[in-house]
Amino acid sequence: MPPVSPELISPRSPRVSAARRLAKRNFRSKERLFLAEGPQAVREAAAHETTLVELFTTVEAAERYADIVAEARAAGARVHLADDQVIADISTTVTPQGLVGVCRFVDTPFEEILAARPRLVAVLAHVRDPGNAGTVLRCADAAGAEAVVLTDASVDLYNPKAVRASVGSLFHLPVAVGVPVERAVAGLQEAGVRILAADGAGDRDLDDELDKGSMGGPTAWVFGNEAWGLPEETRALTDAVVRVPIHGKAESLNLATAAAVCLYASARAQRASGGCRSVTES
Repeated sequence: MPPVSPELISPRSPRVSAARRLAKRNFRSKERLFLAEGPQAVREAAAHETTLVELFTTVEAAERYADIVAEARAAGARVHLADDQVIADISTTVTPQGLVGVCRFVDTPFEEILAARPRLVAVLAHVRDPGNAGTVLRCADAAGAEAVVLTDASVDLYNPKAVRASVGSLFHLPVAVGVPVERAVAGLQEAGVRILAADGAGDRDLDDELDKGSMGGPTAWVFGNEAWGLPEETRALTDAVVRVPIHGKAESLNLATAAAVCLYASARAQRASGGCRSVTES
């Protein structure tokens, strides 16, 4: 296992320059590498097979998170001690936590997701905000979804804001990227999955669907842009367009909240029908 460098890495080191460039999408795509910042993300990356390539850490963070540094070394990552300025240069956050990991891409081919016959899937179509994308991924993970699909019209999965917002869930479940929405819907339908579009203007009510007992089977929820929802041509591809009912005076729900409600509704319906594991099971 490679040891921690006994000296602080130079800000002019090629390794620092290479890591800094990963803040830009074109460099991430070229190298198939991305940044994971903070103790939670780095810990999850270290536990995800051979994902973590390098770890930059301040002396203080290396002492505070000695267990994470040890896990990174055990995973085969090269660990570099760095001063605060180097971490600030690499990091994309205002207040870095002293740990920045360089990770290999972790996305899964869409065909593999279909072959696994998933029962609960989140499809992000036209989701452009990286914070929303990462939060929906986190919600899908928490609800027990078995896959997430980002269409080619959605934000980059490895955008630093999306990675941070996923809070490690990026490393927990299969995620396919760059799939045309038509292919995503058709492929899942061929795999026996019912496709539901989540839209505030939907002609079906989520409560009514639950009361009818129609949500116990394999389901994929399609979520769109928070500002303007799903295009008509995308809604037309799905089996039904469902709205989350607003019982109070709120004008609407934000994307991540609506996604959490929809995904948990499906998870509960599937558990009740015996078709899905409990999300509280270990």
